[in-house]
This record gives sequence, C-alpha cells and structure tokens, in this order.
Amino acid sequence: MSQVSKIRVAVVFGGRSSEHAISCVTAGAVMAAIDRDRYDVLPIGIARDGRWVLAPEDQRLAIHDGRLPEVSGVGSALALPFDPDSRGLMVVEPGKVPATLGEVDVVLPLLHGPYGEDGTIQGLLDLAGVRYVGAGVLASAVGMDKGFMKLVWQARGLPVGPYVLIGDREWRRERKRKLDEVKEQLGLAAGRAVFVKPARAGSSMGITRVTDEADLEAAVETAREHDPKVIVEAAIEGREIECGVLQGLDDGPPEASLPAEVLMAGDHDFYDFETKYLDGGTRMAIPPDLPAEAVEEVRAIAGQAFEALDCEGLARVDFFHTPDGRWILNEINTMPGFTPASAFPQMWAATGLDYPSLVDRLIQTALRRSTGLR
Repeated sequence: MSQVSKIRVAVVFGGRSSEHAISCVTAGAVMAAIDRDRYDVLPIGIARDGRWVLAPEDQRLAIHDGRLPEVSGVGSALALPFDPDSRGLMVVEPGKVPATLGEVDVVLPLLHGPYGEDGTIQGLLDLAGVRYVGAGVLASAVGMDKGFMKLVWQARGLPVGPYVLIGDREWRRERKRKLDEVKEQLGLAAGRAVFVKPARAGSSMGITRVTDEADLEAAVETAREHDPKVIVEAAIEGREIECGVLQGLDDGPPEASLPAEVLMAGDHDFYDFETKYLDGGTRMAIPPDLPAEAVEEVRAIAGQAFEALDCEGLARVDFFHTPDGRWILNEINTMPGFTPASAFPQMWAATGLDYPSLVDRLIQTALRRSTGLR
C-alpha cells in the first residue's frame, strides 16, 4: 500500500464497448460518492479507440439533455497500463519526459461490456499484481458471455429458460439451419415471441423482440452489429425481478439485497436502452409485491448464481418470476451500473447500505483480498 495517508483509488471508465457512455455515467456517480477524506481518486478514462487518458476531475460524466458523455483522448496525457514492479502509472505527453503518477492501491474498473467487464482488464491487473474491485478473469468472462453463463448455471442445477446460441462461423456457414433451429426449438414458428441479443453486450444494446419468423434474420444481423456471437431466448411470461449480491465479509457467504421489480410505463415492449436511461420510462418497486417466502427464495438463488460463477466483489442477478411461482435466471452483471437510475445501488440502499457505504465496502473488500490466484 502506498505511503500516503489516503488510500489511492484509480477509477477506470469508458472503454471500447457499446456501453462506453454508461460506463462514464457510472464513473461520474461513483466518484461523486467516494469519501475524499479517506481516498485519493485518480480518474483514468479509456477512449473508444483504446487509448488510456488521464481524465480531468471536473469532466462532466452524466447524461444531459439526451447527450451521452464520452472519454476524449485529444490533447490528454496518456496513462500507460500499470508497471508490474511498482503497481504505479506513468503518463506520457508529446515532447515531455514520462512522469510517474505514483503507486495505486486499488482499481475500480467501472467498465461495462467487452474489453472491460469480460476479464480483459482483470487479466491486465492480475499480471501487474494490482488489487481491483469485482470478479476475476474467469468469472468476468463467463458472466459476460450469456451462453457460457447459462451453461454453468445449468450444470449447477439452477433454472434457466430455453435458448439457442448462434456463433459467428455457424451463422456464416449454415445460416438457414440456425434460423430453422430457433423457429422450431423456441416456438417462433408457432407464434411465440423470442428475444435476439448480442451474447456479450449489456445495457440492452442490440436487442430485438421478434414475433414474426420473417423478422428473425434481420434481428440476428442487428445483434451481430454489437457481437458476432448471438443468443436467442424464448420470451418468458413473468415479472422482471433483480437482486444485488455482495461478496461476504471475512470469507462468509455472499449477501443478497432486497430484490427490485422493474416497472415500465408507456408503450415499451421491453426494458430497452431508451427505457433504462433516456426517457424515464421505468421505476423500481423495492421490495416487489411478493410473499416473504418468495423474496427469501430469490435472494438465496441469487447467492447461488453468484457462487456458481465464482464471482467476487459484486453482481446483479436478473430473474423472471412466472405466474406459477417459479424463478428463472435471466443473466448476471459482474459490474452492474451505478448510475442514478441503476437498480443495484437502489436495492442496497433499501436493504440498509447507502451509496457511499456501498462504494466503501467494495473498495475495502478488494483491498483485503490477495493478488494472484485465489
């Protein structure tokens, strides 16, 4: 740990994925909540082209009048990845001698989607021997890939809905067979709806609800604009319920928050990007109107889903609650959004852990764990 009195936290945000802007908004909210009497904050932005930049503290990181924030590398110092010998950062500016930013105690990698939430930055930090908040390489990668995520849960006997995976080579080699497989296995040919999604994206990017088999191919192509690997899921009749999970203290079992129900207003067909972030078309019921035993059951399954993927730090687990009372896992987010509209901090606030305390717990949990293999 550094010799200064404050713990030095590098907040990394932006990134190369389609969720770049939401990562920026998350970082803005988290940095505003960090206790500056205890922590020294170093904001590090990753531009869309992959450049690391030393971001200004006063950069506006919020959605304003529908405009999304972005990390710009123009004219900024480049912050190079961590030096394994010192766990420090170096900055390089044109025409200047490289300078050190000093040792970093812990990293908050507030990156959503590929090239951040998928184990890539976690691998970099593991190589450098730097502690960081959240899941490790494997849990991050599996949690990002909806196909492998469901395979692991199925292997552990956890409930998931019907789905079909479409890989890049499969799509280019045998498109018609994959379309027929979706139509037959998921009931689209019989008039049932399906959701076509990028397998490794979030924030509802690239998702299409399909009710007519004639629209399926175009929906797959839309998803492939975000990810060459696509997952098609049968639409499940049920209420959308989310639950926050935190790594247990002192090697204890994971702790689950009170769940939340996503309630949509207006004419939205599903919980898409605009509904989540732009038009205020949703609200959260925390806790949802459910029997006490159902609430405890979903909290228990959320903890099991967290442990099945060997997660660390935090996660948000999303469910469907069917009319006959079954819980079906939808997906997990190993770095859930921390925007003002995000469910994760709202659920923990309702459970008794306010936003600054939640951020502090995540940092302290990361500081207590060892580097390297665990």
